[in-house]
Amino acid sequence: MEIANKHELITAIDRNAEELHQQIEMHRKRVASMLGNRLDEEALEPLFDLCPLRSRETRLKQTIVEAIEVLEESRKAFKSKRLEALRKKLTTVLIDIR
Repeated sequence: MEIANKHELITAIDRNAEELHQQIEMHRKRVASMLGNRLDEEALEPLFDLCPLRSRETRLKQTIVEAIEVLEESRKAFKSKRLEALRKKLTTVLIDIR
């Protein structure tokens, strides 16, 4: 790659990085403004879903609910004390998370 092309590439990367920084700062200011206006939790819910940790928590909760439902459905087919104990434990964990 020629030196001129490398310089153009670096310039383009710098420009893109600056644009991303500006967008992030604008987003940060919007969120700070919304939080400053003390919006209720329901109005902020879409923002929480953007948070990677919150998204992971949501997926975990959904998976626990699904596991409980499967265990509940199979309860009559499998008379297992261990499965029953697991279902109860998952239900307790799910309640504690909320």
